[in-house]
Amino acid sequence: MAVQSSPPAPDEPTDTKGLLFAVSAYLLWGAFPFYFAFIKAAAPVEIIGHRVVWSFLFCLAGVLIWREVPQLRQTLRDRRLFAGLALAGALVSVNWLIYVWGVLNDHVVDAALGYFINPLITVSLAIVVLGERLRPVQKIALGIGALAVLVIAVGYGQVPWVALALAGTFATYGLVKKRVGGRVTPLVGLTVETTLLSPVALGYLIWLQSVGQGTFLNHGTGHTLALAAAGAVTAIPLLLFAAASSRIPLSMMGLIQYLTPVLQFAFGVWINHEVMPTPRWIGFGLVWVALVLLTVDSLRASRPRDVLADPDTMN
Repeated sequence: MAVQSSPPAPDEPTDTKGLLFAVSAYLLWGAFPFYFAFIKAAAPVEIIGHRVVWSFLFCLAGVLIWREVPQLRQTLRDRRLFAGLALAGALVSVNWLIYVWGVLNDHVVDAALGYFINPLITVSLAIVVLGERLRPVQKIALGIGALAVLVIAVGYGQVPWVALALAGTFATYGLVKKRVGGRVTPLVGLTVETTLLSPVALGYLIWLQSVGQGTFLNHGTGHTLALAAAGAVTAIPLLLFAAASSRIPLSMMGLIQYLTPVLQFAFGVWINHEVMPTPRWIGFGLVWVALVLLTVDSLRASRPRDVLADPDTMN
């Protein structure tokens, strides 16, 4: 949930603290496969349940500490804003579920591909939903991106549905948040997004534990603490991003954001030892070419918003 703020002028020196915040946020998002691998004893749905409940409690505590209760009340009373955030909450939950399932089922590379192609899906939504017109280079980038997916699907023998689903839900989430606008702070926004989901998630976790299928109290203290830490794991990178976005240009944020899928890709290939046949390498190569074109064109046009998606579900 990016804070709407005016980026520094191009000739201003880069804010070192802002750069550190941005790099830290994307490094933490990139390290998520390690976290989910650590709690793999829990099923994906159980992990999402804990992530929703503990994120809500963490954010609610933050709202109280930073005295944002008045804005939270105002947001809850605004039906249109509340509905938009509720929809965003549903989308982010689906995105989280797909991502966690992917990590726990050896699809980390596909998850990385999803976040690589996310800017391309975002641009596509801008055309279809917002009626925006593309510049020539953007059209070429989209064409290369579509070709990449086709190459992977044909060469690998199946459609990379994990990547497409992640990119689709992430980009749609960004679109919904764009419609909502910068009317709430990241902390209040995430609090509202998890408010409606928390009762359902908590009820599911209680039921799961009562029938003996829950892992929260059955796999040692480390596992219990790791699941309880899901709230902090979710919210801290978001808060770092919010702090960074107010200090450095969005164009720089757009470049740093690729740290996350690069780290995830490295985890999938070199640590998780996922299969990378030639068509997959070619597909990834095409995606990277498309991203270079899209990024360079965006920087030249001084309109970084075309390549950015809201990073709140950067898992």
